[in-house]
Amino acid sequence: MPSPDAARPRLTGPRPEVSRSVVWTRRLAVPALLLAAMNLRPTVTSLGPVLEETRAGLGMSAGLAGLLTAMPAACFALVGFAAPPLARRRGPDPVVLAGMLVLVAGLALRPLAGNSAVFIALSVVALAGIAVTNVLLPVVVKERFPARVGAMTGAYSMALNVGASSAAAVTVPLADSLGDWRVGLGSWALLAVLALPPWLALARDRATTGTATGPSAPKDPQRAAPPEAPRDGAPARTRLSRSPTAWALAVYFGLQATAAYVIIGWLPQIYRDAGLSAESAGLLFALTSVLGIPLSFALGTVAGRLSGQGGIAVALGLFGLAGYAGLWAAPATAPWLWACLLGVANCSFPLALTMIALRGRDGGTVVRLSAFTQGMGYLLSIPGPLLVGVLYGHSDGWRLPLAVMALLMLLQIAAGVFAGRDRQID
Repeated sequence: MPSPDAARPRLTGPRPEVSRSVVWTRRLAVPALLLAAMNLRPTVTSLGPVLEETRAGLGMSAGLAGLLTAMPAACFALVGFAAPPLARRRGPDPVVLAGMLVLVAGLALRPLAGNSAVFIALSVVALAGIAVTNVLLPVVVKERFPARVGAMTGAYSMALNVGASSAAAVTVPLADSLGDWRVGLGSWALLAVLALPPWLALARDRATTGTATGPSAPKDPQRAAPPEAPRDGAPARTRLSRSPTAWALAVYFGLQATAAYVIIGWLPQIYRDAGLSAESAGLLFALTSVLGIPLSFALGTVAGRLSGQGGIAVALGLFGLAGYAGLWAAPATAPWLWACLLGVANCSFPLALTMIALRGRDGGTVVRLSAFTQGMGYLLSIPGPLLVGVLYGHSDGWRLPLAVMALLMLLQIAAGVFAGRDRQID
Protein backbone atom coordinates (compact mmCIF):
# COMPACT_ATOMS: atom_id res chain seq x y z
CA MET A 1 0.00 0.00 0.00
CA PRO A 2 1.50 3.37 -0.96
CA SER A 3 2.27 5.93 1.71
CA PRO A 4 -0.33 8.70 2.12
CA ASP A 5 2.53 11.19 1.88
CA ALA A 6 4.19 10.88 -1.51
CA ALA A 7 6.96 12.85 -3.15
CA ARG A 8 5.53 15.63 -5.30
CA PRO A 9 5.71 14.94 -9.05
CA ARG A 10 6.84 17.56 -11.54
CA LEU A 11 4.08 18.20 -14.06
CA THR A 12 4.75 19.82 -17.42
CA GLY A 13 2.79 20.22 -20.59
CA PRO A 14 1.24 22.71 -22.99
CA ARG A 15 -1.01 25.43 -21.65
CA PRO A 16 -4.43 25.54 -23.29
CA GLU A 17 -6.08 28.77 -24.37
CA VAL A 18 -7.88 30.69 -21.63
CA SER A 19 -11.33 32.18 -22.32
CA ARG A 20 -12.24 35.78 -21.52
CA SER A 21 -14.70 34.73 -18.83
CA VAL A 22 -12.00 32.70 -17.10
CA VAL A 23 -9.56 35.64 -17.22
CA TRP A 24 -12.24 37.94 -15.77
CA THR A 25 -13.05 35.49 -12.99
CA ARG A 26 -9.39 35.00 -12.13
CA ARG A 27 -8.85 38.76 -11.93
CA LEU A 28 -11.91 39.15 -9.72
CA ALA A 29 -10.63 36.38 -7.44
CA VAL A 30 -7.59 38.48 -6.47
CA PRO A 31 -9.46 41.40 -4.82
CA ALA A 32 -11.99 38.93 -3.40
CA LEU A 33 -9.18 36.98 -1.74
CA LEU A 34 -7.48 40.10 -0.37
CA LEU A 35 -10.69 41.66 0.96
CA ALA A 36 -11.68 38.44 2.71
CA ALA A 37 -8.22 38.18 4.26
CA MET A 38 -8.36 41.77 5.54
CA ASN A 39 -11.47 40.81 7.53
CA LEU A 40 -10.00 37.76 9.28
CA ARG A 41 -8.56 39.60 12.30
CA PRO A 42 -10.28 42.99 13.02
CA THR A 43 -12.94 41.17 15.07
CA VAL A 44 -10.14 40.18 17.46
CA THR A 45 -7.64 43.04 17.26
CA SER A 46 -10.24 45.83 17.43
CA LEU A 47 -11.52 44.67 20.82
CA GLY A 48 -8.29 44.77 22.83
CA PRO A 49 -7.72 48.56 22.59
CA VAL A 50 -11.26 49.29 23.88
CA LEU A 51 -11.64 46.29 26.20
CA GLU A 52 -11.63 48.48 29.30
CA GLU A 53 -14.46 50.63 27.91
CA THR A 54 -16.32 47.51 26.77
CA ARG A 55 -16.13 45.97 30.23
CA ALA A 56 -17.33 49.18 31.86
CA GLY A 57 -20.17 49.63 29.39
CA LEU A 58 -21.43 46.07 29.70
CA GLY A 59 -20.57 45.41 33.35
CA MET A 60 -18.30 42.58 32.23
CA SER A 61 -16.28 40.73 34.85
CA ALA A 62 -12.56 40.02 34.50
CA GLY A 63 -13.35 36.32 34.08
CA LEU A 64 -15.62 36.98 31.10
CA ALA A 65 -13.00 39.29 29.62
CA GLY A 66 -10.51 36.43 29.88
CA LEU A 67 -13.01 34.17 28.13
CA LEU A 68 -13.15 36.66 25.26
CA THR A 69 -9.39 36.36 24.75
CA ALA A 70 -9.60 32.55 24.53
CA MET A 71 -12.68 32.45 22.28
CA PRO A 72 -11.01 33.07 18.88
CA ALA A 73 -8.84 29.95 18.99
CA ALA A 74 -11.72 27.80 20.26
CA CYS A 75 -14.12 29.05 17.57
CA PHE A 76 -11.54 28.71 14.80
CA ALA A 77 -10.90 25.14 15.88
CA LEU A 78 -14.44 23.89 16.40
CA VAL A 79 -16.32 25.75 13.67
CA GLY A 80 -13.52 25.24 11.16
CA PHE A 81 -14.28 21.52 11.01
CA ALA A 82 -17.63 22.37 9.39
CA ALA A 83 -15.96 23.88 6.33
CA PRO A 84 -15.11 20.66 4.38
CA PRO A 85 -18.65 19.20 4.24
CA LEU A 86 -20.06 22.63 3.38
CA ALA A 87 -17.50 23.10 0.61
CA ARG A 88 -18.19 19.65 -0.81
CA ARG A 89 -21.90 20.42 -1.05
CA ARG A 90 -21.78 24.04 -2.24
CA GLY A 91 -18.22 24.77 -3.34
CA PRO A 92 -15.69 27.00 -1.53
CA ASP A 93 -16.81 30.32 -3.05
CA PRO A 94 -20.46 30.25 -1.84
CA VAL A 95 -19.34 29.10 1.60
CA VAL A 96 -16.83 31.95 1.89
CA LEU A 97 -19.62 34.33 0.84
CA ALA A 98 -21.82 32.90 3.60
CA GLY A 99 -18.96 33.30 6.06
CA MET A 100 -18.59 36.97 5.11
CA LEU A 101 -22.35 37.51 5.56
CA VAL A 102 -22.24 35.93 9.02
CA LEU A 103 -19.22 38.09 9.88
CA VAL A 104 -21.02 41.26 8.80
CA ALA A 105 -24.02 40.36 10.95
CA GLY A 106 -21.90 39.60 14.01
CA LEU A 107 -19.80 42.76 13.72
CA ALA A 108 -22.78 45.04 13.05
CA LEU A 109 -24.94 43.67 15.86
CA ARG A 110 -22.27 43.11 18.51
CA PRO A 111 -21.95 46.78 19.54
CA LEU A 112 -25.73 46.93 20.08
CA ALA A 113 -25.59 44.28 22.81
CA GLY A 114 -27.02 45.38 26.11
CA ASN A 115 -25.20 42.87 28.31
CA SER A 116 -22.13 40.66 28.38
CA ALA A 117 -23.91 37.44 27.39
CA VAL A 118 -25.33 38.90 24.19
CA PHE A 119 -22.01 40.58 23.36
CA ILE A 120 -20.15 37.27 23.73
CA ALA A 121 -22.79 35.40 21.70
CA LEU A 122 -22.53 37.90 18.82
CA SER A 123 -18.74 37.71 19.03
CA VAL A 124 -19.09 33.96 18.52
CA VAL A 125 -21.26 34.64 15.45
CA ALA A 126 -18.58 36.87 13.92
CA LEU A 127 -15.81 34.41 14.79
CA ALA A 128 -17.79 31.56 13.21
CA GLY A 129 -17.83 33.41 9.89
CA ILE A 130 -14.08 33.93 10.17
CA ALA A 131 -13.46 30.28 11.09
CA VAL A 132 -15.06 28.94 7.90
CA THR A 133 -13.23 31.51 5.76
CA ASN A 134 -9.93 30.71 7.51
CA VAL A 135 -10.15 27.11 6.35
CA LEU A 136 -11.31 27.78 2.79
CA LEU A 137 -8.99 30.57 1.62
CA PRO A 138 -6.07 28.13 1.10
CA VAL A 139 -8.48 26.03 -0.96
CA VAL A 140 -9.45 29.03 -3.11
CA VAL A 141 -5.76 29.69 -3.71
CA LYS A 142 -5.13 26.06 -4.65
CA GLU A 143 -8.09 25.96 -7.04
CA ARG A 144 -7.75 29.32 -8.73
CA PHE A 145 -3.98 29.90 -8.57
CA PRO A 146 -2.29 26.47 -8.47
CA ALA A 147 0.72 27.83 -10.36
CA ARG A 148 1.13 30.72 -7.89
CA VAL A 149 0.27 29.18 -4.54
CA GLY A 150 3.16 30.80 -2.64
CA ALA A 151 2.70 34.29 -4.10
CA MET A 152 -1.06 34.39 -3.59
CA THR A 153 -0.80 32.95 -0.06
CA GLY A 154 1.78 35.63 0.70
CA ALA A 155 -0.50 38.31 -0.75
CA TYR A 156 -3.49 37.36 1.36
CA SER A 157 -1.32 36.90 4.45
CA MET A 158 -0.09 40.45 3.84
CA ALA A 159 -3.71 41.65 3.57
CA LEU A 160 -4.52 39.81 6.81
CA ASN A 161 -1.76 41.71 8.60
CA VAL A 162 -3.01 45.00 7.15
CA GLY A 163 -6.46 44.31 8.58
CA ALA A 164 -5.09 43.20 11.95
CA SER A 165 -2.73 46.14 12.45
CA SER A 166 -5.27 48.70 11.13
CA ALA A 167 -7.94 47.53 13.57
CA ALA A 168 -5.48 47.64 16.46
CA ALA A 169 -4.31 51.16 15.57
CA VAL A 170 -7.51 52.82 14.34
CA THR A 171 -10.26 51.57 16.66
CA VAL A 172 -9.43 53.94 19.54
CA PRO A 173 -9.16 57.07 17.34
CA LEU A 174 -12.44 56.06 15.66
CA ALA A 175 -14.13 55.58 19.00
CA ASP A 176 -12.79 58.91 20.29
CA SER A 177 -13.80 60.85 17.18
CA LEU A 178 -17.26 59.26 17.03
CA GLY A 179 -17.76 59.52 20.77
CA ASP A 180 -18.53 55.88 21.57
CA TRP A 181 -16.59 52.62 21.79
CA ARG A 182 -19.60 50.84 20.30
CA VAL A 183 -19.34 52.81 17.07
CA GLY A 184 -15.60 52.22 16.95
CA LEU A 185 -16.15 48.46 17.13
CA GLY A 186 -19.14 48.37 14.79
CA SER A 187 -17.40 50.37 12.08
CA TRP A 188 -15.40 47.27 11.09
CA ALA A 189 -18.57 45.75 9.70
CA LEU A 190 -18.19 48.22 6.80
CA LEU A 191 -14.88 46.61 5.82
CA ALA A 192 -16.58 43.21 5.78
CA VAL A 193 -19.37 44.60 3.58
CA LEU A 194 -16.78 45.54 0.95
CA ALA A 195 -15.88 41.86 0.57
CA LEU A 196 -19.42 40.80 -0.29
CA PRO A 197 -19.76 41.93 -3.96
CA PRO A 198 -16.71 40.08 -5.37
CA TRP A 199 -17.55 36.89 -3.47
CA LEU A 200 -21.15 37.11 -4.65
CA ALA A 201 -19.87 37.31 -8.25
CA LEU A 202 -17.53 34.35 -7.74
CA ALA A 203 -20.29 32.29 -6.14
CA ARG A 204 -22.62 33.05 -9.08
CA ASP A 205 -19.85 32.18 -11.53
CA ARG A 206 -19.41 28.79 -9.87
CA ALA A 207 -23.16 28.20 -9.96
CA THR A 208 -23.21 29.08 -13.67
CA THR A 209 -20.16 27.09 -14.73
CA GLY A 210 -20.67 24.19 -12.31
CA THR A 211 -17.46 22.49 -11.22
CA ALA A 212 -15.39 24.11 -13.97
CA THR A 213 -14.26 20.69 -15.11
CA GLY A 214 -17.16 19.58 -17.30
CA PRO A 215 -17.23 19.78 -21.09
CA SER A 216 -19.19 23.04 -21.10
CA ALA A 217 -17.10 24.73 -18.43
CA PRO A 218 -14.41 27.30 -19.29
CA LYS A 219 -10.98 25.76 -19.45
CA ASP A 220 -8.55 27.41 -17.10
CA PRO A 221 -5.08 25.86 -17.08
CA GLN A 222 -4.21 27.58 -13.80
CA ARG A 223 -7.25 26.30 -11.95
CA ALA A 224 -7.09 23.01 -10.12
CA ALA A 225 -9.89 20.50 -9.81
CA PRO A 226 -12.53 21.45 -7.23
CA PRO A 227 -13.07 19.60 -3.98
CA GLU A 228 -14.52 16.13 -4.31
CA ALA A 229 -15.93 13.80 -1.72
CA PRO A 230 -13.64 10.92 -0.74
CA ARG A 231 -14.17 8.08 -3.20
CA ASP A 232 -14.04 5.38 -0.59
CA GLY A 233 -16.52 7.21 1.61
CA ALA A 234 -14.10 7.31 4.53
CA PRO A 235 -14.31 10.35 6.83
CA ALA A 236 -11.70 12.96 5.93
CA ARG A 237 -10.34 13.28 9.47
CA THR A 238 -9.81 9.50 9.74
CA ARG A 239 -7.74 9.52 6.55
CA LEU A 240 -5.64 12.51 7.53
CA SER A 241 -5.04 11.12 10.99
CA ARG A 242 -2.88 8.45 9.35
CA SER A 243 -0.67 11.03 7.66
CA PRO A 244 2.52 12.05 9.49
CA THR A 245 2.73 15.17 7.34
CA ALA A 246 -0.79 16.25 8.31
CA TRP A 247 0.03 15.86 11.98
CA ALA A 248 3.31 17.76 11.57
CA LEU A 249 1.40 20.60 9.90
CA ALA A 250 -1.18 20.61 12.70
CA VAL A 251 1.50 20.74 15.41
CA TYR A 252 3.41 23.46 13.56
CA PHE A 253 0.25 25.50 13.06
CA GLY A 254 -0.76 25.06 16.70
CA LEU A 255 2.61 26.11 18.08
CA GLN A 256 2.88 29.17 15.84
CA ALA A 257 -0.66 30.14 16.87
CA THR A 258 0.33 29.74 20.51
CA ALA A 259 3.27 32.10 20.02
CA ALA A 260 1.09 34.60 18.15
CA TYR A 261 -1.63 34.68 20.83
CA VAL A 262 0.96 35.02 23.59
CA ILE A 263 2.46 38.01 21.78
CA ILE A 264 -1.00 39.52 21.20
CA GLY A 265 -2.07 38.99 24.78
CA TRP A 266 1.09 39.56 26.78
CA LEU A 267 3.84 41.44 24.89
CA PRO A 268 2.59 44.92 25.88
CA GLN A 269 2.48 43.81 29.53
CA ILE A 270 6.03 42.45 29.31
CA TYR A 271 7.25 45.86 28.15
CA ARG A 272 5.19 47.77 30.71
CA ASP A 273 6.58 45.59 33.50
CA ALA A 274 10.06 46.45 32.21
CA GLY A 275 9.33 50.14 32.80
CA LEU A 276 8.16 51.29 29.38
CA SER A 277 5.10 53.51 29.01
CA ALA A 278 1.75 52.19 27.83
CA GLU A 279 2.10 54.18 24.59
CA SER A 280 5.55 52.72 23.86
CA ALA A 281 4.37 49.20 24.67
CA GLY A 282 1.46 49.63 22.27
CA LEU A 283 3.70 50.85 19.47
CA LEU A 284 6.11 47.95 20.02
CA PHE A 285 3.23 45.50 19.83
CA ALA A 286 1.94 47.15 16.63
CA LEU A 287 5.40 46.78 15.11
CA THR A 288 5.16 42.98 15.32
CA SER A 289 2.03 43.11 13.11
CA VAL A 290 3.26 45.80 10.72
CA LEU A 291 6.41 43.82 9.93
CA GLY A 292 4.22 41.00 8.66
CA ILE A 293 2.79 43.19 5.87
CA PRO A 294 5.83 43.15 3.55
CA LEU A 295 7.42 39.99 4.94
CA SER A 296 4.35 37.79 4.45
CA PHE A 297 4.24 38.41 0.71
CA ALA A 298 7.98 37.91 0.26
CA LEU A 299 8.03 34.76 2.37
CA GLY A 300 5.02 33.23 0.64
CA THR A 301 6.53 33.86 -2.78
CA VAL A 302 9.88 32.32 -1.85
CA ALA A 303 8.36 29.36 -0.01
CA GLY A 304 6.11 28.51 -2.96
CA ARG A 305 9.12 28.20 -5.25
CA LEU A 306 11.04 25.82 -3.00
CA SER A 307 10.62 22.07 -3.05
CA GLY A 308 10.85 22.01 0.76
CA GLN A 309 10.16 24.71 3.34
CA GLY A 310 11.92 23.23 6.38
CA GLY A 311 14.84 25.64 6.14
CA ILE A 312 12.49 28.64 6.34
CA ALA A 313 10.79 27.13 9.41
CA VAL A 314 14.21 26.83 11.09
CA ALA A 315 15.17 30.41 10.23
CA LEU A 316 11.90 31.85 11.56
CA GLY A 317 12.23 29.79 14.72
CA LEU A 318 15.73 31.15 15.34
CA PHE A 319 14.40 34.70 15.08
CA GLY A 320 11.79 33.79 17.68
CA LEU A 321 14.37 32.26 20.02
CA ALA A 322 16.51 35.40 19.74
CA GLY A 323 13.51 37.60 20.54
CA TYR A 324 12.56 35.55 23.61
CA ALA A 325 16.19 35.58 24.76
CA GLY A 326 16.29 39.37 24.51
CA LEU A 327 13.08 39.76 26.50
CA TRP A 328 14.37 37.27 29.08
CA ALA A 329 17.73 39.02 29.56
CA ALA A 330 17.06 42.74 29.10
CA PRO A 331 13.60 43.69 27.78
CA ALA A 332 14.13 47.44 28.13
CA THR A 333 17.65 47.54 26.67
CA ALA A 334 16.73 47.06 23.00
CA PRO A 335 12.93 46.76 22.96
CA TRP A 336 12.58 47.60 19.26
CA LEU A 337 15.04 44.87 18.32
CA TRP A 338 13.15 42.24 20.33
CA ALA A 339 9.85 43.35 18.77
CA CYS A 340 11.36 43.13 15.27
CA LEU A 341 12.70 39.63 15.93
CA LEU A 342 9.32 38.42 17.17
CA GLY A 343 7.57 40.12 14.25
CA VAL A 344 9.72 38.14 11.83
CA ALA A 345 9.05 34.93 13.78
CA ASN A 346 5.30 35.57 13.44
CA CYS A 347 5.68 35.04 9.69
CA SER A 348 5.44 31.33 10.47
CA PHE A 349 1.69 31.85 9.96
CA PRO A 350 1.90 32.53 6.19
CA LEU A 351 4.48 29.77 5.95
CA ALA A 352 2.00 27.34 7.51
CA LEU A 353 -0.73 28.43 5.09
CA THR A 354 1.61 28.01 2.13
CA MET A 355 2.60 24.52 3.25
CA ILE A 356 -1.07 23.53 3.63
CA ALA A 357 -1.73 24.47 0.00
CA LEU A 358 1.46 22.78 -1.24
CA ARG A 359 1.07 19.53 0.68
CA GLY A 360 -2.38 18.76 -0.76
CA ARG A 361 -2.39 17.20 -4.22
CA ASP A 362 -5.75 18.73 -5.24
CA GLY A 363 -8.46 21.09 -4.03
CA GLY A 364 -10.42 18.34 -2.27
CA THR A 365 -7.37 17.30 -0.26
CA VAL A 366 -6.47 20.89 0.57
CA VAL A 367 -9.90 21.69 2.01
CA ARG A 368 -9.72 18.65 4.30
CA LEU A 369 -6.07 19.26 5.16
CA SER A 370 -6.77 22.93 5.91
CA ALA A 371 -9.64 22.02 8.23
CA PHE A 372 -7.60 19.32 9.95
CA THR A 373 -4.48 21.47 10.34
CA GLN A 374 -6.24 24.61 11.52
CA GLY A 375 -8.82 22.79 13.63
CA MET A 376 -6.34 20.62 15.48
CA GLY A 377 -3.78 23.44 15.53
CA TYR A 378 -6.10 25.97 17.12
CA LEU A 379 -7.19 23.39 19.69
CA LEU A 380 -3.53 22.89 20.60
CA SER A 381 -3.04 26.65 20.92
CA ILE A 382 -5.84 27.29 23.43
CA PRO A 383 -3.89 26.45 26.64
CA GLY A 384 -0.78 28.46 25.69
CA PRO A 385 -1.79 32.03 26.58
CA LEU A 386 -3.61 30.77 29.68
CA LEU A 387 -0.52 28.84 30.83
CA VAL A 388 1.68 31.88 30.29
CA GLY A 389 -0.68 33.96 32.42
CA VAL A 390 -0.66 31.38 35.23
CA LEU A 391 3.14 31.12 35.19
CA TYR A 392 3.45 34.90 35.20
CA GLY A 393 1.16 35.16 38.20
CA HIS A 394 2.91 32.46 40.21
CA SER A 395 6.54 33.25 39.32
CA ASP A 396 6.19 37.03 39.79
CA GLY A 397 8.05 37.77 36.58
CA TRP A 398 8.48 36.88 32.93
CA ARG A 399 11.60 34.71 32.89
CA LEU A 400 9.83 31.39 33.49
CA PRO A 401 7.04 32.05 30.94
CA LEU A 402 9.62 33.15 28.35
CA ALA A 403 11.69 30.03 28.99
CA VAL A 404 8.59 27.92 28.34
CA MET A 405 7.93 29.83 25.10
CA ALA A 406 11.51 29.19 24.00
CA LEU A 407 11.03 25.47 24.61
CA LEU A 408 7.82 25.50 22.56
CA MET A 409 9.70 27.32 19.79
CA LEU A 410 12.20 24.46 19.63
CA LEU A 411 9.30 22.04 19.20
CA GLN A 412 7.84 24.32 16.52
CA ILE A 413 11.12 24.22 14.60
CA ALA A 414 11.16 20.42 14.71
CA ALA A 415 7.55 20.20 13.49
CA GLY A 416 8.30 22.73 10.73
CA VAL A 417 11.23 20.71 9.45
CA PHE A 418 9.05 17.61 9.18
CA ALA A 419 6.04 19.45 7.70
CA GLY A 420 8.28 21.23 5.20
CA ARG A 421 9.48 18.08 3.46
CA ASP A 422 8.71 17.80 -0.26
CA ARG A 423 5.68 15.54 0.14
CA GLN A 424 2.08 15.62 -0.99
CA ILE A 425 -0.94 14.01 0.62
CA ASP A 426 -3.29 12.07 -1.62
